Amino acid sequence: MISYPLRLIIVSFCNKKYLDSTNCWWILDIQVSALPNEKEAVYEALDKWIAWETEFPLIAAAKALKILQKRNQWLRVIQVGKWMLSKGQGLTMGTYDTLLLAFDMDKRVDEAETFWNMIVHTHTRSVSKRLFSRIIALYDHHHMTEKIIEVFADMEELGVKPDEDTVTRVAHAFQNLGDEDKQKLVLQKYLNNWKYIHFNGERVKVKRDA
Repeated sequence: MISYPLRLIIVSFCNKKYLDSTNCWWILDIQVSALPNEKEAVYEALDKWIAWETEFPLIAAAKALKILQKRNQWLRVIQVGKWMLSKGQGLTMGTYDTLLLAFDMDKRVDEAETFWNMIVHTHTRSVSKRLFSRIIALYDHHHMTEKIIEVFADMEELGVKPDEDTVTRVAHAFQNLGDEDKQKLVLQKYLNNWKYIHFNGERVKVKRDA
């Protein structure tokens, strides 16, 4: 583990422009990974990291967030993501998607639901299909059938067409509730008779099994 003085030296090099901000993501990654899990310690280190920057190093922070995600360091993803949002930065569907995934993987369902409600309240008609799919996947992973139906109802009201995975999860949710009529209706309405598969390196259109 990297000692605290070394972390300060690394951050100092970055701030003195020995490296520009876009190349400092690995410095942030090293710095955050070496910290204890307490939110206060992480936020303090991140604040020091940007203390001498004239502009928020958004690209560097976003790259570090992706590295932490690839390493499945979900607590760190949540901490860095929340810190970015607290600074008014990273207010994008991509950041929201990453945080929802981290909440899912870290089993923070209540926190995910609160965050989702904030997203819907703030953005309403601009919430992407990807985010709807993410929150439905989260509820599916945690066996929250009625929540899946609620989110799907919002999708339909907003005219957001679900992807195939979401259709399957919603249909399964109706099945679990014993509502086979709505299950069939969802499948008939949204599941195309054709699908694409990869065969010998090519994307091929084939008829879906009945």
